[in-house]
Amino acid sequence: MFSLVRENIKIAVDSIKSQLLRTILTVLIIAIGIMALVGILSGISALENTISSDFSSMGANTFNLQRYDFNVQRQSGRERKKINPVIDYVDVKDFLDKYNFPFTTVSVSFFGTTAAEVKYENKKTDPEVAVIGANEYFLENSGLEIDLGRGLNVFDVQNNNAVCVIGSDLRKALFPDDYPINKTISVRGAKLKVIGLLKEKGSTFGNNQDLRVIMPIQKARSIFTNPNINYNLSVKVGKKDMLEGAQDDAIQTFRNIRKLRPTEENNFGVVRSDDLINRIASISSYLYVAAWIISIITIFGSTIALMNIMLVSVTERTREIGVRKALGAKRKTIAFQFFMETVIIGQLGGLLGIILGILIGWGISKAFELDFSTPWLAMIWATSIAFVVALVSGVYPATKAAKLDPIESLRYE
Repeated sequence: MFSLVRENIKIAVDSIKSQLLRTILTVLIIAIGIMALVGILSGISALENTISSDFSSMGANTFNLQRYDFNVQRQSGRERKKINPVIDYVDVKDFLDKYNFPFTTVSVSFFGTTAAEVKYENKKTDPEVAVIGANEYFLENSGLEIDLGRGLNVFDVQNNNAVCVIGSDLRKALFPDDYPINKTISVRGAKLKVIGLLKEKGSTFGNNQDLRVIMPIQKARSIFTNPNINYNLSVKVGKKDMLEGAQDDAIQTFRNIRKLRPTEENNFGVVRSDDLINRIASISSYLYVAAWIISIITIFGSTIALMNIMLVSVTERTREIGVRKALGAKRKTIAFQFFMETVIIGQLGGLLGIILGILIGWGISKAFELDFSTPWLAMIWATSIAFVVALVSGVYPATKAAKLDPIESLRYE
């Protein structure tokens, strides 16, 4: 039994080798479908991993009050886009004075610029450093960690100290071989002592998270005096079961600050980290469906191509089938031989498609600076689909070959 199976597999492999060009083309057709599936799924997975990890660093018990939320509403040409007022420093001060929900800490921050040039002695960076003014709770509420030194404290903020915390890439640019703590850097002519170094965060969509300077908010306000600076409020709740109450109280407090009537909509945005992650998962589900539709269409074409090629192979080898039947080969033996050919070609196409798909996913991740992870689920699906393609494509040609009449087959030229 096993010797017969081994012999059929050997015959199938020899037949594949004898039609090498046809086999390569067939394998490529199958590989394209599998490549589309694995490549798209791995790319989507990398995108989802990157965005989720960025937002989850905020913490599940954190929410932000900001100028706009992340809802994108379609509006007709006749409708005017709603423009919310900026959250200015007066709003921020009023909120800090009036919001006293228990077990909460409120961080205040604003971007002074995203294109600063930072200097240290005779070294300077390109004008691409982000400068953030913040209070003592900013690092904790943003999920940032200190690698060396310390973060901003209440005394730095209240006394308007000329100190700062820097990102890891800024350290590499200015202090590649030196200890950065207690060194003095210059931002727009202001001298700042480095008191802390942030742990590396990496980049997201080209936005470098490690090329930034964080300084006390009042110090930043004295350097950056642009009109209409927009501030961001982040509230962290110590007890997760109090998150809803803290958020409702914050919204009501800010509505009172903005003097909104009960019938008026909020003219500010409220964003929670877990809401963002859920939205990302929802968007990803649509992308996964689109990926499957594209892949299924491609794989359907691969199935038809493989079946057609195997039918041509059966026709070309009619005489060989007749000789084998005349020598005593049974129907199931002939069918198994052609079926094995189809399975081997299908699995070769699946393997090549998986390799190409992973390379495409990896390339997309590197190009857009995403967190690539090996798409094991996509690989399992691809292997299963390649087998099903071979199964579907091989049944009819194998059955047709098995049913050929040996006498008519021997007459075939």
